[in-house]
Amino acid sequence: MSAPTASDAAAPAGFRAALTRLGSAQKSAKGAPAYSRFVNRKLGRVLAAASYVAGLTPNQVTAISACFTFTGIALIALVDPAPWLGAAVCLALVVGYAFDSADGQLARLRGGGSASGEYLDHMVDAAKISALHSAVLVSWYRFYDLDRDAYLLVPLGFTIVAAVMFFGMILKDLLARARRTGPAPAPAAPSTLRSLLVIPTDYGVLCVAFLLLGFTDVFLPVYTLLFAGNALFLLAASVKWFREVGGLDAPAAGARPAETGVRR
Repeated sequence: MSAPTASDAAAPAGFRAALTRLGSAQKSAKGAPAYSRFVNRKLGRVLAAASYVAGLTPNQVTAISACFTFTGIALIALVDPAPWLGAAVCLALVVGYAFDSADGQLARLRGGGSASGEYLDHMVDAAKISALHSAVLVSWYRFYDLDRDAYLLVPLGFTIVAAVMFFGMILKDLLARARRTGPAPAPAAPSTLRSLLVIPTDYGVLCVAFLLLGFTDVFLPVYTLLFAGNALFLLAASVKWFREVGGLDAPAAGARPAETGVRR
């Protein structure tokens, strides 16, 4: 029998120990909307600790998240909306979102994630974002008695807005990491007020909104308002992100610009 390693000695033993360790291994809450920050991360922490005890890998947890999420999405597109369906879809999406938080927390608990795990997580997220709103479009077309077909532009627009927002956030962070020459700056303290103000952009709030799926006259305006909130946020955030990315191009003070090979 080999002697225990330092990592083995540091590994938490049991669910409670894992849960305690995760309490101090959370990523920054800066910019996180209220549901994601105060509800989903806590649910994910419990699932991450349980997954750790069960011996699951982060990629397996990502797969579980995808199973719940895409089951909920399939129900939206294929089943005639009813109150029971809204509850089932909401439950599937909420559990899927909690496992989506758990995979990253489990990776940190195990000592760090992998590039392939990050790739898999982002690919699943990208697929679910577009598929979810596409399913709403199919549902409205098949089952809703819309007095104007223009309403179908709402889920179509939501698909575009959600996909562009996700890509913009991922690309901004990727460019920042690629251009960073020193250690990452310490994250700023999270703002509770900001978390509440950006609630319309919270994926968790969207998941909960599907409780209303069976109540057409309520779900349609609620979903439309969430779309409008996301669209307005994307317009404002795109300008801010562009300026932040532009700041990455500013040469360091006193540094000579690199030769480009083009002379005038």
